Amino acid sequence: MAETEQITVATTSAGPGGTGEPGETVNLPVVELLTGRGFITGKSGSGKSNTASVIAEKLLDNGFGLLIVDIDGEYYGLKEEYEILHVGGDEECDIQVTEDHAGKIASLALEQNVPIILDISSFLDEEEAETLLTEVAKQLFAKAKKQKQPFLMLVEECHEWMPEKGSMGEVGKMLIKIGKRGRKHGLGIVGISQRPADVKKDYITQCDWLVWHRLTWNNDTKVVGRILDNQYADAVEDLDDGEAFMMNDWAEQVSRVQFHRKQTFDAGATPGLDDFERPELKSVSDDLVSELETISEEQQETENRIKELREELDKKNSRIAELEAELQDARDLSRMAEQFTEAMLDQAEDYNPGRTEQEKMRRQRERFADSSDSDSEADADGPRDEQSPEPDETADATSGGGFGDAFSAFAEDGAAMNGGSASDGAETNGHAANADTATNGASADNGAAAVSVNGVADTDTTDTDDEDLRAAIAEAVEAEESNGATGSAEDESPSDFDGPAVYGDLRADIEELDRKTRRMLAYYREQGPGTPLNAHFSAGGSGDRTAAYARNRELRLRELVEHVGRGKYDSRLAALVREESDRRLDEDEVESVVSRLESAFLDGNGD
Repeated sequence: MAETEQITVATTSAGPGGTGEPGETVNLPVVELLTGRGFITGKSGSGKSNTASVIAEKLLDNGFGLLIVDIDGEYYGLKEEYEILHVGGDEECDIQVTEDHAGKIASLALEQNVPIILDISSFLDEEEAETLLTEVAKQLFAKAKKQKQPFLMLVEECHEWMPEKGSMGEVGKMLIKIGKRGRKHGLGIVGISQRPADVKKDYITQCDWLVWHRLTWNNDTKVVGRILDNQYADAVEDLDDGEAFMMNDWAEQVSRVQFHRKQTFDAGATPGLDDFERPELKSVSDDLVSELETISEEQQETENRIKELREELDKKNSRIAELEAELQDARDLSRMAEQFTEAMLDQAEDYNPGRTEQEKMRRQRERFADSSDSDSEADADGPRDEQSPEPDETADATSGGGFGDAFSAFAEDGAAMNGGSASDGAETNGHAANADTATNGASADNGAAAVSVNGVADTDTTDTDDEDLRAAIAEAVEAEESNGATGSAEDESPSDFDGPAVYGDLRADIEELDRKTRRMLAYYREQGPGTPLNAHFSAGGSGDRTAAYARNRELRLRELVEHVGRGKYDSRLAALVREESDRRLDEDEVESVVSRLESAFLDGNGD
């Protein structure tokens, strides 16, 4: 680096605002220039970029380091005379760079004293260019604190990064930081703009030296008046090309000067009708760009790897989407199968009404049997409860009086079912059915007869006839109750609960269920609508589909649950209590019965 303390950039000129004799040499102190804060302004064509280039040429002549932020691609002409590294975003540059190169760019500039043109104009993506400039500025500031070496950063069109109005991005904040704190680290900055009114005033007022080329817009001349004086605000409009008012802290005066013409190719000149001849530009040594190329290669490898991983991820996501679609199809088919099965079962029940009647008769005889058992226990143990019927009432309901008539009517109805006659015995669907005398403790004097169902001759007089007898008795009791007979089941209640009679009936129904089936009912009560598989699993089942739907069907046939759509079922205990009580219970009584049923039979105890 040369020991030059000053560089010559201009001569004094005559005219309003000028001081001294015209033609005197104008020098700038190198250290103040490299480490200070400068501002060069003027309208387009007034000579501001020429002035910046002249300063750059003089610094390069003496081996001083600098970095030029070129926003219009007009500084590459410096390569005509100087070995300067031109980096940017297109093939016109010595090497294409990204934000990943910021650290190396700053290192070359400060540590190896390599002059650099950072060509922002070559980036198509404005955000990418701004990110690169931000990172380079940060790296320069960080490394300058360690290097402590005078270095100048020239920034073209600085109003775009440090606007007077509107929000300031990361680039502007970093440039303001360099302007305020860079001097003590040896890092100087020069802002160049054609619109001083649009530049952040915090930056302009901190500058050590300012150059004002021709300005004509009123807002811009007002800035000149505030910074210099009103006499300069009027005179600045009449300056010739390359002529300017220069103010600096070291001279403490305003001079009217004419800057020299740049020696290198003027890439920023307005094109004319003459043929454009691009000059021979100096190429930089391979050593300067080798490390940057290494970074580019590593970056390219990383980008390629990222691309490969994204392609693999896209393939896997596509496969996942296919599998999800297949799974959804399978679920839809399963749901359709369930709905079809339910529809077939419902249709089968509609075509076989006798089956539904059998279910009702079975419930009635079982309830009657439970009631009879509790009556027998009460007789053996001692006095009956106040709500229990008197012995003579029970006798009337089960012996020759009212019971005989009801049983006879039942026998006649059973014999005549589906085209049969009473004289032929019970005959169903055109097949003979044997009516035998029951043998399980029932007397022939009671008129009990066993009736076979669905027209199949029954030879087992132990189990089937006993069930038919119980059915006949239950039918007789029901008929007696409908005629207003005393001692009806509605007046009875279980001896262990002083509540509605429906509690005992529903309790008997639930007691018949095994533990897992009761737990499935508990699941529906606790969780709300759910699938049989989930209910079965919650009840301790293995998740076997057949077992789950078998138990669920038992709950459905007893009307303890109902299908609520989309393969889900829900408890209908409350509705069942209302139906069993002929809707004579109010909501509080219904809730009381349901709560007692839950606490007594849905706690998982039992079988």
